Amino acid sequence: MTVVEELRAAVSSKKLVVLVARCTVTYEGRASSKLEEGDRVILIKEDGSVIVHRPVGYEPVNYQPPGSVVSVEGDDDGFRIIVTRTKRRERLLIEVHSVKHFFSAKLEDSARFTMWGDEEDLRRAILADPSKMLGENLKPVGAEVSLGSAGFADAVFVDSEGNLVVVEVKREKASVEAVYQLKRYVERIKRETGRKVRGILAAPGFTVSAIRALKAEGLEYRQVSMKDAREVLSRLTAFW
Repeated sequence: MTVVEELRAAVSSKKLVVLVARCTVTYEGRASSKLEEGDRVILIKEDGSVIVHRPVGYEPVNYQPPGSVVSVEGDDDGFRIIVTRTKRRERLLIEVHSVKHFFSAKLEDSARFTMWGDEEDLRRAILADPSKMLGENLKPVGAEVSLGSAGFADAVFVDSEGNLVVVEVKREKASVEAVYQLKRYVERIKRETGRKVRGILAAPGFTVSAIRALKAEGLEYRQVSMKDAREVLSRLTAFW
C-alpha cells in the first residue's frame, strides 16, 4: 500500500495521523495566507482537526478546528490534503511534495485532566499582573472584599476611567451560577458606593449559558490560564 493509500485509509477510519513532509500551505477563508515550501509536521486528528507545525515554536502556523472535512487527492508523486469547513467557507490546502515520515494509529484517551493550582493562585496572579491576566491595566483596590450577605468579591480594581471593577475568579469552566454571583457583587457595590461598577468573570472557560447570561446582564468575561498564572507567580517568587 502506498503512502497516499495509507493516508486515505487512516483519515477514513478516523485515526491519528502524523505526517512529516515537505509542503506548501494555502489558506482561504476569513483571510488569506500562503506558506511557501518547507519541512512541516502535519497532525490530522480523529475529530477532523488539522494542525500544521514548523520545525521550531510551539504554536501551529496553520490549523483547522474539529468538525473539518479532510480529503486526499493525488498519488505518491505529489498529493494534496484538502481541509474544508463548509459553514464558514474556509479551506486549507496542503500540497505535499515529499514525505519524510508517516505514522497513523487509533488512540484511546478518556482520562480526566487535572491541573495543579487553585482559584487562589489565579486570584493572586490577577492581582499581581492584571495586564497580562486580564489584558487591561487596572489598579488593585482589594482582595476577598467582604460584601456582607452578598459574599466576598475575589478582587476589586479601579480602571483607567475611575470605574470600580469587580473580578470573580473560577478555576474551572464558569457556569451561569457564577454569572449571577458576580451580578450580586456588582449590584451590592453600586448601591454602597453610588459609582459605576464593571463586572468581569475570569475563568479558563465558560459554558454557553454563562456567556449568554453575561451578555444579557452587561457583564464582561476574560479567559485566563493556569500557565499564565504560574508564570506571573514565578516572577514574584524570583523577585523576592
